[in-house]
This record gives sequence, structure tokens and C-alpha cells, in this order.
Amino acid sequence: MKNIIRSIVLLILLSTTSCEDVIDVPVQTAPTRLVVEASLDWEKGTAGNEQTIQLRNSTAFFDTSSNTAVTGASVKVTNDTSGAEFVFADQNNGTYLTSNFVPILGQSYTLEIIYNGETYNATETLNAVPEITDIFQDVEDGFDDEILEAHIVFTDPPEEGNYYFFKFQKLGELLPDFEVGDDEFVNGNEVDWWYEIEEADDENDVRQPFAAGDVLAIEMYAISEGYNNYISILIDQIGGVGLFEATPVSVKGNCFNLTNPENFAHGYFRLTEVNKMSYTFE
Repeated sequence: MKNIIRSIVLLILLSTTSCEDVIDVPVQTAPTRLVVEASLDWEKGTAGNEQTIQLRNSTAFFDTSSNTAVTGASVKVTNDTSGAEFVFADQNNGTYLTSNFVPILGQSYTLEIIYNGETYNATETLNAVPEITDIFQDVEDGFDDEILEAHIVFTDPPEEGNYYFFKFQKLGELLPDFEVGDDEFVNGNEVDWWYEIEEADDENDVRQPFAAGDVLAIEMYAISEGYNNYISILIDQIGGVGLFEATPVSVKGNCFNLTNPENFAHGYFRLTEVNKMSYTFE
């Protein structure tokens, strides 16, 4: 009887261990592309002359060891009206810098990147951001009327077609939250934009609602319609959950390859004026 039991146990062990096969999951591959991080942001109250552009190459999804920095590229931005050129110097680490950029509201600029014998081009207009006239806290307008929210008040310009991008980050938290909006229903009016952190309904979400003493960093950008469409898709992809999760897609920016259109670049050439402020909850 003991021998029979031992035989049965041995068979069970053999059957379970034989199931531990290594399964290779095929991952889709894509051609390496130039990735452009060209956000020329003019903070209110500053000269805006110092600007940075980052260039790198795309990599496979699970590749975390490759050096993706792009060096040796020619990078410049041109004022489309005056023809003034602002050359971004190669820092040999994927970063390109200029200290003489001249931002002019309402002016269009063209970015030109020459890399590996190919020319990339993008055009954007520098939009003015409204003044933030007030920041205060409340509990009445959020999804939960028992937790604190921050309110940012500004007056939308009467010209139609204004778009806004907000970045919110509580001091001490690793990642910020992003939101976008437009003036379709508030054109020319005072706007009260509120932001709250809801009670976490996911055990992996350790964020807590605002409490007295918390400090919130606020950035408000005036953006173009094109960038609004681009960043809205990205926000949907990183913010979806469960049934409402967005299907990841390759999002094309405004950087076109004039030499070889099929070899388009990822990323976006953004020109904005920005308000940067902070608020401490009481």
C-alpha cells in the first residue's frame, strides 16, 4: 500500500513539474525612430531665453539598458517672420541648449533637425496664457464633497479657440497629474478650474486626498489645438482603468521628416507661455 501511495505521489510530482515550461511571449517590434522632446516654455516673469531640446532614439519595449541619446544632430529654431535663427548647441548627451531664444507672443516658429542625413521640420505658434487671478481651496465642487480641492481662477481671452494644459503635483509625490481644457463653453468668461485627489479605490494607489499643510505645485500652459489633440490622447492612454482603459496607439506629433516621410519622428514641438505657482492647504 505504501508503495502504491509513493508511486501516486511520484506521478503527481512528475506531472506538475513537466508543466513548468518557459513560454516565450512574442512582442511586436517597430523601427527605431527619432524621439523629439522640444517644449519651449516661456514662464511668465522670466526672459525665456534659455531653452532645451532633448533628442533620443526609440527602443524596444523591454530594453532598459541601451543608450538612446542622440548626438551629432543639427538643431535650430527660426522666427518665421523675422528669419532670426536660434541654434541649439549639442551637449553630447542628447541635450541641445540655447541661451539666446527670443519669445514673442503670437509669433510662429519653425524647428529644424538634421540627423543621419534626414531633415525633420515642425511649426508652432507661441500662445499667451491668462493671468491666474486667484487660488483657493474648497470642498463643494469636486466629486467628493468631503475632501479638499484646489481652485485656479483665470479669465479666458475673448478670442475663440483657446486651449489649456494643466500639470498638478503634490509635494512628495513621484508623478504629477495632467489635465486639458478649452474655451468652447466659457469663451471670454471667468473660469474656476478645480482639482482634487480622490480617495484611492485601488490597493496599489497610495495617494491621499489633500490635507492641511500639503503643498500643490501648479503649472498652467496655453497650448495650440494640435498639441491639445496630441496630449489628450496620451493622457487617455496613461489614465484609463479597467473597462475604460484606452487602447494604446502610436501617436504622431507635428515633427515631419521632409527627406523620408515614412521615417517620421515621435514627440512634439511645443511653444507655450506658462504660469507656475504653488498653493499650501490650510
